[in-house]
Amino acid sequence: MRNTVLLSLLASIVLPCNAQRVLSLDSCRAMALRTNKQVAVARMKQDVATNTRRAARTKYLPKVDAVGGYELLSKEVSLLNDDQKAALNNLGTNLVNGMSGSLTQTITGLAQQGLITPQQAQAFGQMASQSMPQLANTLNGVGTDIRRAFRTNNRNMMGLSVMVRQPVYLGGAITAANRIADINEQMMAHSADNIVQNTLYNVDQTYWLVVSLNQKNKLARSFLDLVTKLNSDVQKLIREGFATRADGLKVSVKVNEAEMAVTQAEDGLALARMLLCQQCGLPMDSQIVLEDENRDQLSAVSAADPDMGVETAWENRTELKLLGHAIDISRETTKLVRAAYLPQVAVVGGYMLTNPNVYNGFEKRFSGVWNIGLMVRVPIWNWQEGAYKVRATRAATSIASLELDEARELIELQVSQEQFKVKEANKKYGMSLKNVEKAEENLRCANLGFAEGVMSATEVMEAQTAWLQAQTQKIDAEIDVRLTQVGLKKALGVLN
Repeated sequence: MRNTVLLSLLASIVLPCNAQRVLSLDSCRAMALRTNKQVAVARMKQDVATNTRRAARTKYLPKVDAVGGYELLSKEVSLLNDDQKAALNNLGTNLVNGMSGSLTQTITGLAQQGLITPQQAQAFGQMASQSMPQLANTLNGVGTDIRRAFRTNNRNMMGLSVMVRQPVYLGGAITAANRIADINEQMMAHSADNIVQNTLYNVDQTYWLVVSLNQKNKLARSFLDLVTKLNSDVQKLIREGFATRADGLKVSVKVNEAEMAVTQAEDGLALARMLLCQQCGLPMDSQIVLEDENRDQLSAVSAADPDMGVETAWENRTELKLLGHAIDISRETTKLVRAAYLPQVAVVGGYMLTNPNVYNGFEKRFSGVWNIGLMVRVPIWNWQEGAYKVRATRAATSIASLELDEARELIELQVSQEQFKVKEANKKYGMSLKNVEKAEENLRCANLGFAEGVMSATEVMEAQTAWLQAQTQKIDAEIDVRLTQVGLKKALGVLN
């Protein structure tokens, strides 16, 4: 039974330890870059810019369009009016009626002149009366066929057209648009680099904040142990009559302050861990332990190359690259605006099908025709609109150039400030180490004097407070050395 209890206790101790995840600074950085939403958005914007650039390349290539349609009209187009249609329908009847009277008169005149006998005239008249209706019907049919041949029959209209367009010269607009697409793709890449650097900078800040708060938490506990022991010693002296109650109250207040400091340090450490988990894409209640937080001596600082100066920042800072690209885009925009007011030439060609088609007497079937042509557009007068727009874009280019110059000056100032901060942090760190040695010696002497009875509890508390302050300054200076190095690398544009 005793062995079972011991195993259970051991498991309860080991399992929480195993649940904790040890993270280094590099692993935190890698997880942050892998899960950061802004980094993912920046990569998607790069894909958008790449596809936009590819789309701009297609402007050089011919375009093929197909258009089809159907239209129902309430009336059809007629090439003949109603009187002409009626005349064609009765063509034979009208001709026969006109010919019958003149034919009768001719036969009668011939008989009167004695050229033909009355019997022959009667026979001719019977023959004409018998053949005229047949001739009229035949000619009426011919007229009807003519009327039908002139019918358009276009109430149901269908058409299909395939057109090919090849730009020849558009005033340089296509070249300028492609150049803008190339620059935009580069800008998206630099924007992504800027977001990556900002993400790394934020992760580094939070990582060393957690390390700092953990060190201060351990320091607060150590200070609590000191004042607790002092409080115990003073209470013994009070009982023996070697110390006053006022001394005990002073020490008790110090104990309460130390306990409050421990609580504040633990709360701050918990919040900082949650922030780091959020930045690394982990659940905020994850149990993590940082590689550097439990070390008495932090890892060596990866200092920036001393040869790196403001020229390095000018070459690497993404802000300057983005402003430079903005100037290039502004110049290409000027060319694009000017191209709209220059002559434009394009070759067009295609094939068109219609039903009914007009190429064979409005035949009710599909028929088509090839076509090819040259289209030229020449702007003649626009009241100087193009000149005004070109001037506006040139002014935008000048503005971007001034912004670039100002940014270079500000970055030069920022690099100088960060270099000064690095030097100052290193000096403070060296001084803090000396202060810690002195504070520890002072505390040792105070504790020895208090044990010998030659120093009061107040003097011991002052030594303890000085020791706490020196240790706190050492932690702050040690973390500040790392943060200033990170800030300098970011200012130089080499944080990666």
